[in-house]
Amino acid sequence: MKDKTTILSLEKLNFGYGQIKALKDIDLEVKKGEIVALIGANGAGKTTLLRVLSSLEKMQDGKIYFKGEDISRFDSTKKVRLGIAQVPEGRGLFNILSVEDNLLMGAYLRSDDEIREDIEYIYNLFPVLKEKKDHYAGTLSGGQQQMLSVGRALMSRPDLLLLDEPSMGLAPIIVEDIFEVLESLRKKGVTIFLVEQNAFLALEISDRAYVLENGEIVMSGDSKELINDDRVKEAYLGV
Repeated sequence: MKDKTTILSLEKLNFGYGQIKALKDIDLEVKKGEIVALIGANGAGKTTLLRVLSSLEKMQDGKIYFKGEDISRFDSTKKVRLGIAQVPEGRGLFNILSVEDNLLMGAYLRSDDEIREDIEYIYNLFPVLKEKKDHYAGTLSGGQQQMLSVGRALMSRPDLLLLDEPSMGLAPIIVEDIFEVLESLRKKGVTIFLVEQNAFLALEISDRAYVLENGEIVMSGDSKELINDDRVKEAYLGV
């Protein structure tokens, strides 16, 4: 029986392309209410791990547990129904649909009567989206698109939010706004697993972190300790 406070647990997870091992014996856990970061260089396997978690890639072996249930072989739709939502790298918006229609797409598995209430909640988180609710998603700025991608994921009311490189290509002030929203989501009980190349930013906001190198977890621990670790400073923080 898994620890009830552990919302996500990976055990000896492996994935590869042909003979190339992209992920090797990944052991990792995320507890309810945490922000846990995964940092590493380009090509380390960070995005691949999120794709496996979302069933966009099929793992070779190992186990994935969510809320104590083995979901290793579940498809992506079933994982969304269980409470997992991903904000993908590149945002993955429907560019020829309006902002509001993109938000509605995030609730496509829901049939309750609170969808409109949740859209208003997203508009409160990101007021600029309300101003542009009738605009095509493809006409938004990069920062606005990232806000919309986060908002769309939240429309499924996830217990676990997977975020892939949310700061990529954005101005610092926009990144600050988005990370403030992540803090507010944690206070509301949303658990976050954050993949982020900006290691300093990731370690500042997270409770714990894992360091991925060449598909392997090489370090893990309290984020405040890792941010002061000489090896992390040299390899990822430019210190």
